[in-house]
Amino acid sequence: MQFCEECGSMMKADGDRMVCTGCEAVSLRDKDQEAAFVSTDTQTGAELVESDASANFEGKPIASDVRCDDCGNDEAWYTIKQTGAADEPPTRFFKCTECGYRWRGYS
Repeated sequence: MQFCEECGSMMKADGDRMVCTGCEAVSLRDKDQEAAFVSTDTQTGAELVESDASANFEGKPIASDVRCDDCGNDEAWYTIKQTGAADEPPTRFFKCTECGYRWRGYS
């Protein structure tokens, strides 16, 4: 992601140049800098938040201190992701082991 030096807004690619979404300033694309960027196309499964309904939670840790709002089961697979700032608690993503219902838990 590249930010505008003039106004600080995010810039978007337009061919071989970058255009600011705020003030429309233009700069050349830095191919060396772009090589360091990570996109979801190149991230591994361990780095992604499983938000798709068909995401495979099986094999993840199981929490037994939760209750599914859909079926009442008291076990769910979970993953933990830091979705906010570093000084905020992480978010737990759950999937019911019985019915597959999905929800988030905030600490």
